Amino acid sequence: MKNNTPATSRREFLKTGAMLGGSLIISFVVPGAKRLSAMEATAANDAAAAVFAPNAYLSISPDNTIQILLAHVEMGQGIWTTLSMLIAEELDADWQNIKVLHSPPGQPYIHTAYGLQITGGSSTTWSEFDRYRQAGATARTLLVQAAAQKFGVSTADCRTENGMVIAGDKRATYGELAGAAAALQPLTAPVALRSPGEWKYIGKGVKRLDAPAKVNGTAQFGIDVQFPGLLTAVVAHPPVYGGKVKSFNDSKTRTVPGVRKVVKIPTGVAVIADNFWAAKKGRDVLQVQWENGPNENIDSAAQLQKFKRLASTRGDTAAEKGDVAGGLAKAAKVLEAEYTFPYLAHTPMEPQNATVKITGNKCEIWTGTQMPMNDQAVAAKILGLQPEQVNLHTVFLGGGFGRRATFASDFVAEAVHIAKASGAPVKMVWTREDDIHGGYYRPSFVHKIRAGIDAQGNPVAWEHVLAGQSIMAGTPFGAGMKNNIDEASVEGVKDSPYLDAIPDHYVGLHSPRLALPVLWYRSVGHTHTATAMECMIDELAHAAGKDPVEYRRMLLKNHPRHLAALNLAAEKAGWGQPLPAGRFRGVAVHESFLSYVADVAEISIDDAGAIKVHKFVCAIDCGLAVNPDGVRAQMESGINFGISTCMYGAITLDKGRVQQSNFHDYRIARMHETPSEIEVHIVNSTEKMGGAGEPGVPPVAPAIANAVFAATGKRLRNLPFGNTNLKA
Repeated sequence: MKNNTPATSRREFLKTGAMLGGSLIISFVVPGAKRLSAMEATAANDAAAAVFAPNAYLSISPDNTIQILLAHVEMGQGIWTTLSMLIAEELDADWQNIKVLHSPPGQPYIHTAYGLQITGGSSTTWSEFDRYRQAGATARTLLVQAAAQKFGVSTADCRTENGMVIAGDKRATYGELAGAAAALQPLTAPVALRSPGEWKYIGKGVKRLDAPAKVNGTAQFGIDVQFPGLLTAVVAHPPVYGGKVKSFNDSKTRTVPGVRKVVKIPTGVAVIADNFWAAKKGRDVLQVQWENGPNENIDSAAQLQKFKRLASTRGDTAAEKGDVAGGLAKAAKVLEAEYTFPYLAHTPMEPQNATVKITGNKCEIWTGTQMPMNDQAVAAKILGLQPEQVNLHTVFLGGGFGRRATFASDFVAEAVHIAKASGAPVKMVWTREDDIHGGYYRPSFVHKIRAGIDAQGNPVAWEHVLAGQSIMAGTPFGAGMKNNIDEASVEGVKDSPYLDAIPDHYVGLHSPRLALPVLWYRSVGHTHTATAMECMIDELAHAAGKDPVEYRRMLLKNHPRHLAALNLAAEKAGWGQPLPAGRFRGVAVHESFLSYVADVAEISIDDAGAIKVHKFVCAIDCGLAVNPDGVRAQMESGINFGISTCMYGAITLDKGRVQQSNFHDYRIARMHETPSEIEVHIVNSTEKMGGAGEPGVPPVAPAIANAVFAATGKRLRNLPFGNTNLKA
């Protein structure tokens, strides 16, 4: 049985049971279970006492199992392994003995920088680098103290190696020392950490700890949760976001075999059945009259035109230096460009789901979430409970990309309402269509840029206005907005290193308030700002008659980390060297989430005028790469993700109705549409650590667009690119 107990620390958990080889011995009686004898109960209590849990992040059992609790969630990005490496390094653990669980909601697992329990912003590794190493070092120090007492020697005579403490010819495993270490006084001050020269895990490659379970099918995702008595629900949602149920007729639904109940909830009408298929068939024949509300007037094409008009005016000032109007007037040449970006859906492979069981004044929830503590609080409020009465089990996430991190806890709240109305345990499952129609999109944006160059081709003025919805407004993060500027809208423009080299520049922002909810997306604002910046810089390079890489080198001469990534990518791609006939290259470099990524894309244009991406060469400076294999995997993932979004991704609305529904019309790149070669090179860096989950995405679109210009002389400024016939 998996341990999902929401204790705020490992010590609290040990009051109710003991971890023995990953199993939980419960000290209370489950209905229908065999009662423990007095001897068995004593043995269980003795086992509990033998477990060493020096902090909220790890425990060590007598069988040498090292249980690590993650303050962040695993959704494919590899932190199940990377965070474990940090503890294993300082603990000097045997990697074979590591077991991992998601932590429960609780104060010990609050993000060290963000102030809430969240996985996002490509921040997991750098934010936990010190805390998790310190957790391992603290445990090792206490184990050494316990061994010294056992051996009758001083701690200076002891050393650790691969899960053992050794003193001369004496040795003891961590499991053998667990009970004695648990009896020691906890440490109150930080302990010294190992130097990089002593590392055996950090910076080296290790096998992913979650890979075996994900390969053999034993990994449990939210959609896999099942237990006796559990029903399944699907929800009829309004065709227009924010619509309400006027009335419904469930007479046909109730005739479907397996359907148990039909209930109205705040977000629609839920059909509850013995299984998913029965619930879906019941929903298919459910008749609902909807009150669409004001959102039925949303038309994405008309909205885009409105954004274009807004981007032609000044907006709220995000950044300003010098006199941009004067600079443009004095420029030898002025270039203008307008870039448009549609709404995007996150479409993780696992659609949204949550399982809820309400028993008296207690509630249990099983779900994949990026914000477990927030979901716990939202569920408690719906049920009139205290958060500690809600036991939330975080399981593996089948992708997230930000969609499983809403302050409204939309899909979890929906499942709680269903369980509350049904009176039975319920697993709420969204179909792919529900997911694509469910709102919380990457916002649509328009960028309008006017840039001036002097007679030598140097940029001397840059005017840049953006128009698009704010992600942060209306959320707790919105309190940090200054002068109406959402930093998530202008990141990558306002702080662009290119602007440092431009004496006169202005960045303005329009953030129209619309009812359609928007949300952070993999690389957030950088999904559009990198494209606008890197494509426009490429246009300036061409206008100046300069090589695109050399032009960037000139502008980035005072930005060594940008240059390091750019130079490494250009070198490895063979920039400047001949390509096979019909092949063309494009380049882009961008910083996001404290990491610096440069891409060189190699493409061709087929006979139908379509883009074929053959190769990507990527270089990243993320500071210390704790898990180089994980960094490479995330760059490869980001490149393919970026290809999908820039080639095919677009959510459009007509009369408030989303026009896309599944992967046939909301395209994801197929295998033959992805590069046959991806090279990832990691800059050898000792600079400040950055992220890896998101920074691989932003340079992809501009690298492809710039390669298309090299091939055709045509600039791609409207995303997605995939519908463009480049030979028309």
